[in-house]
Amino acid sequence: MEDEAGTDQEAEAREQPPDDLNGENNNGGQSSPSLAERLFSTGTRGAQRIADVSGLDQAIESAVEEAIVRAIESEATENAIARLINGPVIEQAVSEAMASESVEKAIVEALDSQMSERIWDHVLDGPHTQRLIERIAEAPEVRAAIAAQGIGLIGDVGHQVSVVTRILDFIGEKISRKLLFRPSRSAPTNRAGFFTRVLGIGIDALVVNLSLISFAAVVGVIASALGFDNSGNSSGLVAVGGFSWFVVSSVYLFVFWSLSGQTPGMRFLDIRIEVNGDHHIGPGHAGRRLLGFWLSAAMLGLGFIGTLVRLDRRGLHDRLGGTAVYFINPAKPDQPREEPALDGRFRG
Repeated sequence: MEDEAGTDQEAEAREQPPDDLNGENNNGGQSSPSLAERLFSTGTRGAQRIADVSGLDQAIESAVEEAIVRAIESEATENAIARLINGPVIEQAVSEAMASESVEKAIVEALDSQMSERIWDHVLDGPHTQRLIERIAEAPEVRAAIAAQGIGLIGDVGHQVSVVTRILDFIGEKISRKLLFRPSRSAPTNRAGFFTRVLGIGIDALVVNLSLISFAAVVGVIASALGFDNSGNSSGLVAVGGFSWFVVSSVYLFVFWSLSGQTPGMRFLDIRIEVNGDHHIGPGHAGRRLLGFWLSAAMLGLGFIGTLVRLDRRGLHDRLGGTAVYFINPAKPDQPREEPALDGRFRG
């Protein structure tokens, strides 16, 4: 029996594989690395040592970095970013953020904070801001805009004054024609009447007189500085002054009439001289009109009465020069005539 048991134990020992091949050791039954794992680990460490020695790892890192940079700088990446920015996602996110009460509260608190006030004080009091303001104020565009605003204000004032004088033209015409037992106007008109034209020539006279007074004052200062004394020749100075006024006024009227059909006073009141629909009346019509103007003035103003009592509102100087004076609309292109009216309230 003992021989049979020993024989069986030897057979079982031969059938069992060695501990090393089963992957078990004698220390607690833990498995040891297999042959394949040990070979792979050894190869990896060897490759790492070769890469460290040859600098291959740095070359790979540089290549990867360059590839990433090229990808970022490529047109495809740029287009993708542009589509993302212009897409509805970011716009919706910004809209939701701006509509948020917390964001609004944070912005309001930041603007109302003392730090914000200190920042604004520092910016406004800084030399850079002062230089910027000076450059803006000295810019030709800004000066032109300010001048345009000033001219526009003067034009608005003149238009409002003209509205009043137009009504006075119709009222004065109606009263004067009744006094002369003439029938009242039945047809509308857009021609300037007596009161508007008197105010226009008054503004022109003011311009001429102020110019002459300023010129005379300058001449007087220069004469005094040079030691000239003309106190004993006052009558001669008055004659020279009167003749100078006549010449300057004539040149003033002739130039403005012939070139543009408007003096500054007429432009202020939105009226214009025309000959057969053309406001460039030329020197011939302007010269004859100027002659009629001085003749009317020499007749104590009787030559201007036609602008008050005649239905065509033409004085002696208008008939002599072949001209007529119309109300215009300066707000429209080419400044056309106003539409005729019976009460002076033109509709445009």
